[in-house]
Amino acid sequence: MATPSRPIPFLFRPFRGGRIVRHALLIGFGLVMLYPLLWMISSSFKPEDLIFRQPGLWPSEVTLENYTDGWTALKHPFGYYLWNSAVVTGLSVIANLVACSLAAYAFARLEFPLKKLWFTLMLGGIMLPYHVTIVPQYIMFSKLDLINTIWPLVMPKVLATDAFFIFLMVQFIRTLPRELDEAAEIDGAGYWRIFIRVVMPLCLPALATTAIFTFIWTWNDFLSQLLYLNNPDNFTVPVALRTFLDASSDSSWGPMFAMSIIALGPIFGFFLAGQKYLIRGISTTGLK
Repeated sequence: MATPSRPIPFLFRPFRGGRIVRHALLIGFGLVMLYPLLWMISSSFKPEDLIFRQPGLWPSEVTLENYTDGWTALKHPFGYYLWNSAVVTGLSVIANLVACSLAAYAFARLEFPLKKLWFTLMLGGIMLPYHVTIVPQYIMFSKLDLINTIWPLVMPKVLATDAFFIFLMVQFIRTLPRELDEAAEIDGAGYWRIFIRVVMPLCLPALATTAIFTFIWTWNDFLSQLLYLNNPDNFTVPVALRTFLDASSDSSWGPMFAMSIIALGPIFGFFLAGQKYLIRGISTTGLK
């Protein structure tokens, strides 16, 4: 005869509101991390004399002067610097996709002498800080008379110096069945045709991940662009934003915040457009 089940004491019952608490905590942490961005957005609509006198998020006075003044405050309209950044970033993305995919295909599929040694040296480049190589790179580009041009910013991408993206693509290509390559070889395809017609279409998530990270890192890069671009006609967005701050006189905080909000637009748009491929690319390359 079955014994009747006893009611579970209240202290031992599972807390059904745990999911609500977890979501509340995540939302709270998210708002804390977003507070600087929200404050900058709010400050961009405040009169400049109220930005630091009224630290709250909700402005007592709303004005668009920061956007109109910031757009024309520098030597050129701010759209000019957005275009310069778009050119540098676009060329860097294309160069990284082509060069890193070729290097990754060679490491993942081809056989050549000292392959493991070259792959180890490539991985060592990930651990090498950028500041170690910046001085010899500057000297080299200075002797080539390329200072104050965009080529010192783009040329390293053409030479596949971003070892992180090579490693990411190598890990992705290794997950592709080799039977696909063998079937293409039976049909008479060579290395180039296999690379273009078989491997690259299947590497779309890894290529999208590379494009997104290259876009964000290049668009936000300040040190390299400040180092190589000295002429205001060649300034990009990060260097142009720096000119709003003057250590010897008043700084234009309102226009700088307003132009910073405009500069964030392409990053958010590019990220949202490729977010699906970014998640797939990271999850399928073992970099969880």
